[in-house]
Amino acid sequence: MKPITLALGAATGAVLVLSLAGCVATPPAATDAKPAAAPAATTVDAVMRESFKETGIAKLDRLNQSDLQRACSAASATGKTVDGKTAVALQNAARAAIKYPADGKYLGDWKRGEAIAQNGRGLQFTDTATTVNGGNCYACHQIDKAELAYGNIGPSLTAYGKKKGNSEAALKAAWGRIWNSHSVTACNAMPRFGDAGILTEAQIKDVMALLFDPASPVNK
Repeated sequence: MKPITLALGAATGAVLVLSLAGCVATPPAATDAKPAAAPAATTVDAVMRESFKETGIAKLDRLNQSDLQRACSAASATGKTVDGKTAVALQNAARAAIKYPADGKYLGDWKRGEAIAQNGRGLQFTDTATTVNGGNCYACHQIDKAELAYGNIGPSLTAYGKKKGNSEAALKAAWGRIWNSHSVTACNAMPRFGDAGILTEAQIKDVMALLFDPASPVNK
């Protein structure tokens, strides 16, 4: 990560005052004392580890980044996107790590999927190890045409199943995007629901049903 150097305005002002005073006053006698060493630059990682305290289920290991996260963070620090070669490598690695349903079945219960999509709980320091995580999908996507409030960071999911169809290829593509969206576009903003252990396989099946089941409000 890019180091952050902290500049103190007060110190700068003090140097200016002393410089002006030196024009009218006799400089102090020289001493053998060595000047204090300048403080070392502090990295973002060091600042976070010093300020972040473990509370409940929120442990310090959350600050440990994967190769993917390190590459995306490094690019973000420069205000640029990852280069094409790196992006392809990250996408291929993410795609190779996708875990598809062990039983070959992609769809669960859309009603449970809707509840998961509307649930923003989970993984917070106030939660416990038994808290059921939600997907918080509505914070970034429109899910139901009847919704009055929803996020627009991601595309609308209305009529998703109607548009995509229910072929195995369409199901695998949607599963892979939910499991780890970096398998499609490196360094995007969508959470790695399966890869990061946010949602279980059963929960992802239910979200998939919300997207593809004809009875789901998504496809009405």
